[in-house]
Amino acid sequence: MDGVSRPDPRQAAQTAAMSRAMAGAVDLSALKARAESSRAAAAQPAGGPAPARGRFVLDVTEETFQADVLERSLQVPVIVDLWATWCQPCKQLSPVLERLTEAGNGAWLLAKIDIDANPRIAQAFGVQSIPMVVAVVGGQPVDAFNGALPEPQVREWISGLIDALRDRMPAIREAEAAADGAQPAEEPEDPRFTAAEESLERGDYAGAERAYQQILAAEPTNEQAAAALAQVKFLARTETADPSAVARADAAPDDIDAQLLAADAEVAMDRVEQAFARLVATAGRTSGEERDRVREHLVGLFELFPPDDGRVSAARRALARVLF
Repeated sequence: MDGVSRPDPRQAAQTAAMSRAMAGAVDLSALKARAESSRAAAAQPAGGPAPARGRFVLDVTEETFQADVLERSLQVPVIVDLWATWCQPCKQLSPVLERLTEAGNGAWLLAKIDIDANPRIAQAFGVQSIPMVVAVVGGQPVDAFNGALPEPQVREWISGLIDALRDRMPAIREAEAAADGAQPAEEPEDPRFTAAEESLERGDYAGAERAYQQILAAEPTNEQAAAALAQVKFLARTETADPSAVARADAAPDDIDAQLLAADAEVAMDRVEQAFARLVATAGRTSGEERDRVREHLVGLFELFPPDDGRVSAARRALARVLF
């Protein structure tokens, strides 16, 4: 529907992948809880409830990482400050980050994580030295730096990040408009998408799928509905993704069902390139209906990511070489 702007549904799929990548390391909520948390976060102002340290600064733990970092990053950039009490440079950098975050008035959030108290998060981010600062957007780390940079350099890094994201994330514009005393225009809700999202919240994947299919029946070129439909199908398949599916598929390379399940599990664990390579290789070993089935499954996985994702582009070229 023209004039209606909605978040890119691919972001939620990527968030799910990052969540599952940390499964077993961090106790993350299930899909239904994620949907409820995301909806609650969207109903909050850009900064959400006031955290302990300040309006836009949060102390994050392994238990709150899902809601406070991954889910919130769908609405607004989250800058993660990885630190420790014994780290002297951290004590220099943290006040700078906190001061700049408060001055940002909710255009971004600061998530402070003590790596000694939350070693699994540190492992997930691949921390080798601290302080380490990571920007998370749409559930994915997009930029980072190490060390206690001077305040002007930190300000420049944050400004570059926000400038690059301003057009993609309405919450940034809303925070800036609020700081200027302006009233941001509310974007109209599309009731068709709302109905689909409500079905997803209830865990009714079939209902959500039907709702998106109805949108596409009326508007075959609606890219947001098409991407959301791919997301729902993927999340329905992988809500209980089993990492052992990969080992089973490796032991049975000619088992098409095993290869498809393994590829889903690998994407869910954020091993996207491995999943794509698996299905490209499987397509190369098959023919006829089996090859078509593998190709369609792989193309469906491509739809979970932006078209300009380098991993998708590389896999499309590899698939074309196999098919033609």
